[in-house]
Amino acid sequence: MLNLQSLDPATSMFAQFEEKAGPIVLANTFFVPEGRLESFLDLFRRQVAFMKAQPGFVSVRMHRGIAGSQLLMNVAVWESTEALATAFGSPEFQRLVAEASDDIVSYPHIFEQIDL
Repeated sequence: MLNLQSLDPATSMFAQFEEKAGPIVLANTFFVPEGRLESFLDLFRRQVAFMKAQPGFVSVRMHRGIAGSQLLMNVAVWESTEALATAFGSPEFQRLVAEASDDIVSYPHIFEQIDL
């Protein structure tokens, strides 16, 4: 199973699910070991297909680190923390998450926009 870590040690993603906010952005950085990129992306595409069908989903983009980096960053927009938490906690999505190898590390964090 995927190795889930907090990007901010003081604030877990699960604690963020308790905060009522929206719209929100889930930024999730993944460390993917060499030779595992294609299998990870195949699984991630199935996870995205599930999430796109969930209420409150807005958009998703995946980015790859440059210069030989083994990092990927997913940026997903949701209408609310409640919608994301419901989708994330669903048994079907948890089955998909369980398919990920434990050598893949995920650092998810939820953000809201600041107007400048």
